[in-house]
Amino acid sequence: MVMVEGMAKVGFFRWLCMRLAKAVHYKVMSIFLTFMIMSAVLAMFIDSITVILFLATVTIELSQLLKFNPLPMILSEIFCANLGGSATMCGDPPNIIIGTSFGYSFADFVTNTGAIAGISLIFIIIYFYLVFKKDFKKVQPVDTSSFPSPESAITDKKGFVISSVIFGMAVVLLVTHSSTHLTVATIGLFISIVTLVTAPKDIPEILKKVDYKTLLFFIGLFVVIGGLEQTGILEIIAGFIGKISGGNVYLMIAIIIWVSAIASAFVDNIPFAATMIPVIQTLAATTGVPLTTMTWALSMGTDIGGSATPIGASANVVGTSVAGKAGYPVGWGKYCVSAVPATIIVMVISTVFIFIRYL
Repeated sequence: MVMVEGMAKVGFFRWLCMRLAKAVHYKVMSIFLTFMIMSAVLAMFIDSITVILFLATVTIELSQLLKFNPLPMILSEIFCANLGGSATMCGDPPNIIIGTSFGYSFADFVTNTGAIAGISLIFIIIYFYLVFKKDFKKVQPVDTSSFPSPESAITDKKGFVISSVIFGMAVVLLVTHSSTHLTVATIGLFISIVTLVTAPKDIPEILKKVDYKTLLFFIGLFVVIGGLEQTGILEIIAGFIGKISGGNVYLMIAIIIWVSAIASAFVDNIPFAATMIPVIQTLAATTGVPLTTMTWALSMGTDIGGSATPIGASANVVGTSVAGKAGYPVGWGKYCVSAVPATIIVMVISTVFIFIRYL
């Protein structure tokens, strides 16, 4: 959170979006495809809420210049951000919780959920292209000679360079943390300290924008989960899933991934993931199914299921809110008509991938 606020303050995200738009010569269809990929890649290392906040804002700005409806692009960016976040340990809060609980590394997620996300992204880009191509083919070309340069987005050149270096450092440390034996928490704390030390004048403003409500929510959540674990309720849930599956491994994995997805579409995926961790631990101990197999099923289910509805993930709420404030309101019908099929596509790919690779 601290690093991202520092990057945003110097104009990093707006510069990146404008630079890519200029690189594809402001062609709307090219921007549409490029921004989906960028949304997924950025969300692998940065919170998807931040990614969508800036992407949606710049998309609306570009839509006013290029005269197109930004809503299809924003909806696609939201989905790709959630998909990209599923690829790494630090990309989505449920993955952080899962990875920390079981001692998995950044590389573990990249080679497992990352592989699923990479394959899914190809199909999702094709899907959204087919769904929204009519909207963008109607756009008439405009004169781009008077458009603002990407460099105009940079508010502090020195701070921009420093923020870029810090971001690069964060990525390197996260990728190599299994070799350096540094925990994700240690890396996060180190990066935040470096950010504050290099921008002493901005410390009050940066710290003020940290989402303390979310941090307190996490603290309370783990206390509640501890209580459920001590009272044996989670063991009852695990036993219920085991009984329904009747010892069938394929059915058990399907239940975990699809129930996780459906639940996360309506309930925040963070508490659901935290609740399910001890459940799958118990299942692994009592059924003999490898814990890793259930882990990746839980991760993909919770990460992607939230994409199906406007309230399923924080990035969805932020993206639709930005669009609504700009005069492009998004109702449940308009959102779900494109997001639900996309979610089902990724869930099917995830299920088949897990069945073939792990079972």
